[in-house]
Amino acid sequence: MLKDKLLNNELTIGSWITIGSLDIAEIMAKAGYDWLVVDLEHSIISIDKAGDLIRTIDLCGVSPLVRLTSNDENQIKRVMDAGAHGIVVPMIKNQEEAEHAVSATRYGPQGHRGVGLGRAQGYGVKFKEYLDWQVDKPIVIAQIEHVDAVDNIEAIASVSGIDGLIIGPYDLSCSMGIPGQFENEKFVSIMSYIKEVGVKLAIPTGIHIVEPDLSLLENSIEAGYKFIAYSVDIRMLDVSSRQAIKLVK
Repeated sequence: MLKDKLLNNELTIGSWITIGSLDIAEIMAKAGYDWLVVDLEHSIISIDKAGDLIRTIDLCGVSPLVRLTSNDENQIKRVMDAGAHGIVVPMIKNQEEAEHAVSATRYGPQGHRGVGLGRAQGYGVKFKEYLDWQVDKPIVIAQIEHVDAVDNIEAIASVSGIDGLIIGPYDLSCSMGIPGQFENEKFVSIMSYIKEVGVKLAIPTGIHIVEPDLSLLENSIEAGYKFIAYSVDIRMLDVSSRQAIKLVK
């Protein structure tokens, strides 16, 4: 189970879905990823399509996660009820925001999530099993993508229920005033610091490799990242298509 791998700080590899195609979700799930993220933040995927994608990924035996549009307890409730195993929460900046996200995945008294009967609860048939599961099994990944989060990184990573961190390099660099300058000394230093905190607290720290470049994946693994998103559906399609045409031309 993904939750166990995260608790043991093991390497896991996933990818990102921004196209609302069940075929693409099934193909990627059957490729053997540990997890797949349905991205609601930077896509036009609707909540009902997200539910279909979650179901498809789950039935293929892969953990479906959802990247939210924001740290919204109502959206968290809906994707969790749809059967998501967990959430990736954008723009977490402090301990309080991390605690809010975790609480929104749990029913009372552990959290403040409203109780409903959806696919996650077997439409009511498996409510007792889900009641036990939601106490400590939902996965919550905090996205570190603002310089303010770096100042509070140890407090964020120490929140009970936060299972991992994933760096959003573009937003992080923008918040530092050096957009896209990933080789900048200040950016490299902050990246190293985030990873060091992850090692210190034994919490998986991850990065999103946007371009489908196996050398970047290998370098990230060697660098010690544990929660790695390898590319995204649109970039895989684009790069593969362009490489073929470039060869022909």
